[in-house]
Amino acid sequence: MAGHGLSSHRPPGVFYSFPAYVADIRRVIGALQWKRFSIIGHSMGGNVAGIFSALYPEMVDSVVLLDSYGFLPTDTKELHTVIRQGFEGMLEFEKKKDEKKEKVYTYENALMRLLAANPSLSEQSAHILLERGLAQVEGGVVFTRDFRINLKNVVRVSLEQSLELQSRIQARVLVVLAEEGFEKMFSEPQQKTFTSTLLQGYKDQSGMVVNVPGDHHVHLNTPETVAQLIADFLQKEAPSHSTAEDTQAAKL
Repeated sequence: MAGHGLSSHRPPGVFYSFPAYVADIRRVIGALQWKRFSIIGHSMGGNVAGIFSALYPEMVDSVVLLDSYGFLPTDTKELHTVIRQGFEGMLEFEKKKDEKKEKVYTYENALMRLLAANPSLSEQSAHILLERGLAQVEGGVVFTRDFRINLKNVVRVSLEQSLELQSRIQARVLVVLAEEGFEKMFSEPQQKTFTSTLLQGYKDQSGMVVNVPGDHHVHLNTPETVAQLIADFLQKEAPSHSTAEDTQAAKL
């Protein structure tokens, strides 16, 4: 994804948003000349997968959402607050950017910083992420990510809009929720209403919802917990409109 790992950063002044990520995925699909494929998305990637599958239902055979609900609704009464926070966050970032020098770390200090910011990561998982998360410079390493990805997303959708998009998904859907992941983090009554409504929407469309032991990074920390579950789901008989050419292991 743009701004992550070794991918390019957005130009100055440009916000990161789910629709922009979806557009990036569409560009990749066009470059690869894929007609049909399946998507596995974790967390934010799951939200991108949900929106893409709703906008391009004819392209997607199956969707696996790893500790993600496919959409991230915002209470309409909070829209103005959240969007304003996103704008102000960007302005503050831009104001300080030229004043701050890029911080150079030793590998060990970079590892400690990543683990401190993501307590659900195992040390082995952190090493895996740092393979693409660091770049070598004079005197040590720097993080490759664009720090603007941490700012508030200014493109928001309501629960009603999320459900309308969800209803347009034609793909088979598997939702894998970690018991110590988002299920636990979204504990407010309003959040619970949003998540339970979205999950019921998938079930009403014959989607599968499975809870597994683990935290938000369960797929990375203990992949054996979810690997067979996902493999079995993806290897089920493909929809009748797929062809051998369409399903040449096109997995995103």
